[in-house]
Amino acid sequence: MEAIEASEVSHTEICTTADALDGSVIFHTIYDVIGFVLYMHQQIPSTLQDMSIEFDTMHSEYNQLVSVLAETELKASQRRYHISKMRGIKLGIRRLEKLMNALSNMKTAIQLIINEIPNIEKIILALGASPRRPQHIYILSFSHGTAGPSGGNDFTRSKAADGLSRKAIRTLISKGAGSVTYPGSSKLFLLIKAPSSFNQPQHFLPIRDFRYNKKIMPFRLLFKCRNQCQEEVAPTSEDLLWFQCRHVIKGLAMNTVPEE
Repeated sequence: MEAIEASEVSHTEICTTADALDGSVIFHTIYDVIGFVLYMHQQIPSTLQDMSIEFDTMHSEYNQLVSVLAETELKASQRRYHISKMRGIKLGIRRLEKLMNALSNMKTAIQLIINEIPNIEKIILALGASPRRPQHIYILSFSHGTAGPSGGNDFTRSKAADGLSRKAIRTLISKGAGSVTYPGSSKLFLLIKAPSSFNQPQHFLPIRDFRYNKKIMPFRLLFKCRNQCQEEVAPTSEDLLWFQCRHVIKGLAMNTVPEE
């Protein structure tokens, strides 16, 4: 097993046109890469945006049917039809509910740590049975330079965030990310490198280090702001530890072959 250290080489550098990597840019880049990893490795049937719309639509349709049954005089056949439709929608909601809740909790955890530590340095996405036995690893490093604070709770999507996310996804595709996958559902784990003083036990658990099988070739991206792209940035000397997010995303079993 091999430990991930700051001395790693062979990162692919991606520069943003912004002068600084603020909290909103970092958050949306991380979340978009999470969606890309889940989709490309066949853990979700469509993009996260489409799934969110579908999930909200099912809830809306279910509530409308509840109102119709409660407030409208219906024939027995119509009532049976509406009840049957509600049952189908409820099954759809249950199928997506755990995944959508896990995504929502992970979003909250990422926003929390970015608010507390704007100059976050490294995120790891490990896809597999456990973080110790991943099948795929994605390493996102952020070189902040003189970046300012994240701006509190403002995670509004910006043009800079859109641009950096698109660059990251195009780069991953060009490197072959998602070209190899395995049948059945996997789990997506998020690990983050943060100062040892970070303490959010509800969302993160400190771990001594993170190791992976050296046969696995991680996808490594290094994000830089515009004023750093022509210069080397010295690593920080803070006492950093690995923290694992308590919220784990379990993919949907979509590509299993049914037994005959």
